[in-house]
Amino acid sequence: MGGTGVTLVGRPVPHESARGHVTGEALYTDDLLGRLPGLLHAWPVLAPHAHARLVRLDVSAATNEPGVLTVLTGDDVRGEGDTGPTRHDEPLFPAEVMFHRQPVAWALADTLEGARRGAARVVAEYEELPAILTIQDAIAGESFLTPPLRLARGDLGVMTTSALRFEGELSIGGQEHFYLETQSALAWIDETGGVVVQSSTQHPSETQEIVARVLGLARHQVTVECLRMGGAFGGKETQANTWAAIAALGAAKTGRPVRVRLTRALDMSLTGKRHPYLARYVAGFSATGELEAVRLWLWSDGGWSLDLSEPIMWRSLFHCDNAYHLPAVEAIGRVCRTHKTSQTAFRGFGGPQAMVVIEEVMTQAAHRLGLPPHVVRERNFYRESDTTQYGQTVEGADRLRTIWSTLGETSAFERRRAQVDAFNRAHLHVKRGLAITPAKFGISFTAAFYNQGSALVLVYRDGSVQVNHGGTEMGQGLFTKIRQIAADSLGVPAEWIRLMPTRTDKVPNTSATAASAGTDLNGAAVDDACRQIAGRLSAVAAGHLDCDPSAVRFAGGVVSARGRSIPFADLCESAYRERVPLFAQGFYRTPDIHFDPAAGRGRPFHYFAYGAAVSEVEVDGFTGAYRFLRTDILQDVGESISPVIDRGQVEGGFVQGVGWLTLEELLWDDRGRLATGGASTYKLPSWTEVPEVFHVDFLPRAAQPGVISGSKAVGEPPLMLAISVREALRDAVKSFSTGSNSPPVTFDSPATPERIFFAIQEVRLRNRPTTRTPTAPATGLARLNAADRAGFVAALGWVFEGSPWVAERVWSQRPFTSLEALHTSMVSEVARASREEQLQLLCAHPDLGERARAMSDASLDEQAGAGLGGLSPEGHRGLQELNAEYRRKFGFPFLYAVKGSTPDQILEALVRRLPRSGDEEFAEALAQVSRIARFRLEEGV
Repeated sequence: MGGTGVTLVGRPVPHESARGHVTGEALYTDDLLGRLPGLLHAWPVLAPHAHARLVRLDVSAATNEPGVLTVLTGDDVRGEGDTGPTRHDEPLFPAEVMFHRQPVAWALADTLEGARRGAARVVAEYEELPAILTIQDAIAGESFLTPPLRLARGDLGVMTTSALRFEGELSIGGQEHFYLETQSALAWIDETGGVVVQSSTQHPSETQEIVARVLGLARHQVTVECLRMGGAFGGKETQANTWAAIAALGAAKTGRPVRVRLTRALDMSLTGKRHPYLARYVAGFSATGELEAVRLWLWSDGGWSLDLSEPIMWRSLFHCDNAYHLPAVEAIGRVCRTHKTSQTAFRGFGGPQAMVVIEEVMTQAAHRLGLPPHVVRERNFYRESDTTQYGQTVEGADRLRTIWSTLGETSAFERRRAQVDAFNRAHLHVKRGLAITPAKFGISFTAAFYNQGSALVLVYRDGSVQVNHGGTEMGQGLFTKIRQIAADSLGVPAEWIRLMPTRTDKVPNTSATAASAGTDLNGAAVDDACRQIAGRLSAVAAGHLDCDPSAVRFAGGVVSARGRSIPFADLCESAYRERVPLFAQGFYRTPDIHFDPAAGRGRPFHYFAYGAAVSEVEVDGFTGAYRFLRTDILQDVGESISPVIDRGQVEGGFVQGVGWLTLEELLWDDRGRLATGGASTYKLPSWTEVPEVFHVDFLPRAAQPGVISGSKAVGEPPLMLAISVREALRDAVKSFSTGSNSPPVTFDSPATPERIFFAIQEVRLRNRPTTRTPTAPATGLARLNAADRAGFVAALGWVFEGSPWVAERVWSQRPFTSLEALHTSMVSEVARASREEQLQLLCAHPDLGERARAMSDASLDEQAGAGLGGLSPEGHRGLQELNAEYRRKFGFPFLYAVKGSTPDQILEALVRRLPRSGDEEFAEALAQVSRIARFRLEEGV
């Protein structure tokens, strides 16, 4: 076939709907309601409990309300009353309420206000049931949505001889999608009796499937269209289905169009979020900073149903390496069931949470070894031909080192490192931090069958073109790139190309627009269809231009060869008259994608996208508030199809990641109610979170083989570059220390100003003069190894409160190669001790918040560091009452390693642990004693 001249791909063209976005001319789902006479509005009947059994539902009063036509209940379902995308575990009208405000019925009325009144008149009675609201409670209650998922390789036993071995725990918060357009759907019965749904959905084919399932119809009876979305970020991949099903069910029952649109408050209360995670880790490093082995445990809060939580956890396990070669690793992940909204896809799809954990491990190792974090990171980078923990070869690993070194130079990292250090020496109460972090992100759906794209391209006799494809536009610029691809493939101006709304009756069986693969799949399918048409036209043109078809060129709306030409429109007319088809179906399937979950091996990704970021922050020591001074990003986007679009994706993804890691905190109260259910309580990034200096560059000459136009995905990878901000904040907090050997700085995510403030307080506390008695001198490991029994016990007898026998029993096990080895030996002795000895050890500890003179200096320091010494009289009385209740039940004081915790966190743990069994709490108390001892060893040895 003939070739085409490149005209648009690679040019910085504006978004194809930019004018419509700015002027308001761009239409969204809910803008179409005025075109539907007789429209009914839907409003939900909301359950007031996080977990309850629905024992009575009476809708009679609602149907007597003026303007209310009907109330939808489970009796109206004609097919299967479930919208769960995989497990079918999401009843549309639940008999058992599984999260606060879960809809149990829907009122339909002529007006929205009438529907609200109708819903309020429905009588619903409930039997409240116990609710599980945290990951910790789910673990304790063995409440899970999946079995353990596991990836492993190598010999973890090497950790026993590692020069550095340490462990830790990290809580990572979720994130609200907060798309500008909330969930919305319109449904009506068309003139043929079929069901038509306009839906703000990332996956029209799945929405079609769910609607057909609920109505008991074959899919060809249901047509779903997505005009465009006002943002989605993964939140409309599966979670648009419920609202479309309700609208369709209402239309089928009443014969009238039905509108479902969630208010912001309803959207935040009823839809899933990014999964919160709890991570625990044990890692071993060499003395020079090479990771030798790591064991990771990941738990996610999946909410009440499975949704996409299992593939999200698999993505976490795939990305727990980030950019680092893990020679020996075991990563285990499990999804917890809680009584919250069903958490769902969000930009990064589980990868970001795991990447935060491995970056935490890298920084902890660097600080403990006294090495710069960026040095430890670089020493552990993948190299060409290395394989991942799931057996895939890391192709293009050299790009990462190129990005790292180039960004180091263009950002002047070393010079600025010296400037930051100088600034911090000169300022006592304001500190700056600087960090560079990498990102490696796999591109493809990990479910192989989703890696396909389809298109239908129609060329008309006048040369104008309609393009249909399976991707959806949510502001990310997919349609802009598709138009550039189609224009180049046919050699016509962009204005001759019309992108049609995504419809299931034009392109069937499509994949979700997700996994950053929208352009890879749909762009390749459109290119395939266009090239089929161009090939046919080349044969027609060859007859007009007296040449071989291979000599024909398409460019600028003109078809030419050997100095002769014909307008593209004229050629299309000629082709029509010669009965040559001017339409084609295009298709693309990603090659060589496979993964075996049972074996934990495969090639789940077509390629990896790489990037790195350098961020600099400034932190106020009095408040914990911070400023984002500068960020430099170098991102591998291959050969960019649309540089303006890609730059916007990098900038927007990074700022969204900054919001997740620093500001956006989801909070639920003890009844399972979302406490951060609006913009007034849920802090979103604003202009102040955009770095004051923000540089974004693309890796040059980086075409990716085997991908449309040599481009690379850019939707998700930049989000993880925001980890550089978290690490810069840690660097700044560490600078508040005046000691040379301070323990590593730790804080959970998000790093809110409050958490940063408390982290600074902890750092400062470590550096104040100690009140410890001379029986606990600061001493080195070498001196301990050389000490006699009496000296050894004198130095370490205080570590386990009131129990010098622990130190006495491990003295014979000298020499100890590391602090971790010493701690492990001491904990082992406690484990081998009799139950009576263990109980005496527990009882030797004071009650938290105790104000007795007999408290040891070590306990006094620890409780003061957690703010317990400064409790108000009311707070102290409340803590005393809970302590007394705990002692009465278990026979020993409540034990908690308070270091790094706030009084509120300590009280929350005390309340959470009170209902446990005696054996369970005895084991937990010994575990807390172990942690306390570890902290004391880190400070005293």
